[in-house]
Amino acid sequence: MIDRHDVVIVGAGNAGISLAARLRKLGCHDVVLIAPGELHRYRPLLNYVAGGQATMRSLTRPTRQVVPPGCRWLRDTAVSIDTRHEQVLLASGTRVAYHDLVLAPGLEPGLDAVPGLSTAIATGWCSTAHLTDDAERTWSAITATRTGTVVFSIPPEPAPCGGTALKPLFSACDYWRQHGVLRDLDVHLVTPYHGILDIPFAESRLRDQLDRYGVRVHHQKTVSAVDHEHQTLTLQGADGETERITGIERAFIVPPYTTAGWLEPLTNAGGLIDVDRHTLAHRSHRSIWSLGDAAAVDTRPSGGALRRQVDILAENIVRSRRAEPLRTYDGYTVIPITTDRRRLMLLEFDRDLHPQPTVRWPDLTRPRRSLWFFDRYLEPMIYFRALLRGRV
Repeated sequence: MIDRHDVVIVGAGNAGISLAARLRKLGCHDVVLIAPGELHRYRPLLNYVAGGQATMRSLTRPTRQVVPPGCRWLRDTAVSIDTRHEQVLLASGTRVAYHDLVLAPGLEPGLDAVPGLSTAIATGWCSTAHLTDDAERTWSAITATRTGTVVFSIPPEPAPCGGTALKPLFSACDYWRQHGVLRDLDVHLVTPYHGILDIPFAESRLRDQLDRYGVRVHHQKTVSAVDHEHQTLTLQGADGETERITGIERAFIVPPYTTAGWLEPLTNAGGLIDVDRHTLAHRSHRSIWSLGDAAAVDTRPSGGALRRQVDILAENIVRSRRAEPLRTYDGYTVIPITTDRRRLMLLEFDRDLHPQPTVRWPDLTRPRRSLWFFDRYLEPMIYFRALLRGRV
């Protein structure tokens, strides 16, 4: 069976839904979304769930409610792409033919890539804010921790959370400080970067916050193994040397991420979908496009980056059909980081790590209560009421 459509989008997360809505507004009347999940989640709120400041219910909607009017949702899983015949093969056996195909599948957590991590998470000794099934348990783990060694990690790129992995750390440290137990804790941060996030204009403020809470930083390291039985982490350095942290009371480890295996024929050497980082068009297949976490756009993934990408990609699909010059994406992205339980700093920059603030005043890299309120309460409203409807 072959199902034919004009624009086919694989993925119904932020990227897929927002793009579908924008394409409809630009006049594309036959847009189909392929995704198996019954639920759609506003993932940035997971950090607030892990910090006891939001609930899973507040970030979750049925997928059918967020699919843009006029678009069709195929509740199925893409398993391969026949680029020669321009078709997507689904797990059900259906083939979906396309005029333009957009890949927005996101990234998948690679729990098995770190020996012992799955076991440690299953038993509760280790948790993470960035898995939907584990965010609420992360808050329980934070509130139950009173003494001992605690470890947080920032995942290596590519990762859908990146620098926002600092949110649970700062939120937890502020909670422990408020409850008078921070001095009894030995808090560690494992980062793959030479600095904290290797964003030059933000490093000093991030360092000041970590020093404020007495956090020890392990630079240019990733978690390579977890020993739940002995409560030990093995860290792998950029130079190949290993280091161990022993006697750990609690670990909050973000797993590494990767693209789905069926996408491999369309990926580059780094494992991301091989698109032109400026136009978002695939380098080898003229009718395939990509955006979001799985696309090789050479910038740190974020919802803010997606807004810019959605705007450009939707228009580029239309322009390509008219043989008009394509718009270009400069790599703009944004990382919101809570520095305590009521303040947040906003890091906006391009792919060259140069500041690209949306406003010149006030300085949004300075932690502010107003930014925290916007990120926690207003941004989710904008997301569900405007962004997913193609209005921003």
